[in-house]
Amino acid sequence: MVRALRDPDGANLERVQIVKGWLDAEGARQEKIYDIAVSDGREIGPDDTVSDPVGSTVNGASFENTIGEAVLGAYWEDPDFDPAQPAVYYVRVLEIPTPTWIAHDTAVFGERDAPETALREHQERAYTLSIWVNPAS
Repeated sequence: MVRALRDPDGANLERVQIVKGWLDAEGARQEKIYDIAVSDGREIGPDDTVSDPVGSTVNGASFENTIGEAVLGAYWEDPDFDPAQPAVYYVRVLEIPTPTWIAHDTAVFGERDAPETALREHQERAYTLSIWVNPAS
């Protein structure tokens, strides 16, 4: 079970994901990301991801918390779980898009040294500690 709450001073939540890592039969690292909870009535598809973006309310150096959710949660079981396979899992939570510091600086100081290619919005993320699964030898 996973439950995430937004920071009282921060942006609403856009999605909760489980990131799984493991070694395949040849010893190569593998990774899969599962969306387990998403905001705004979007649906998680059969590939365990949501394809519709949440959108953005960023306007220069500000944003509105009119999309996303204050709380997201889900119950999840690994559909590909193999008890004989070592694996690692962690939770990743994404906020809705917010302005970057470059957007703030541009609003305050104008377009001085910021390159045009510099991002003006991004999605903050939070991560949990890892959960390791080590099968008995």
